[in-house]
Amino acid sequence: MEIKRNEATRNRPEGDRVLDAPYVFADLAAFVEQVKDEETWGKSDRNAITVFKTDNMTIVVTVLKEGAAIKDNTVNGFLTLQVMEGITRITSLEGDADMKENQLIAFHPGIPHSIEAMTDTVLLLTTYDVKEGGV
Repeated sequence: MEIKRNEATRNRPEGDRVLDAPYVFADLAAFVEQVKDEETWGKSDRNAITVFKTDNMTIVVTVLKEGAAIKDNTVNGFLTLQVMEGITRITSLEGDADMKENQLIAFHPGIPHSIEAMTDTVLLLTTYDVKEGGV
């Protein structure tokens, strides 16, 4: 298996890290601290970092400031959204759900939804793309 790495950038000079390998360890608390310490967090209502990425699965830590929204979102694959900190409102065609720490919601592919941070929020987002003809 080829090990995939994310290279450092101007915005993330210490950003060189493994994204895909036979196993990838992720210190979620350290990633949350990192994205909250970055310049983007001070200038924007959100910031995120990819902690794992392979052909059909991606895991991202996302931080949203109170009032930040991801509107009219649709994902081609399955999506799980876990609230690590804060309160988040999820809106879908089925209605609204206010979620708090340690709650998770899962969406099938193609389900439109919006995410709004009711307080400063930390989310763990996982997408899983289903390949044609199976998993």
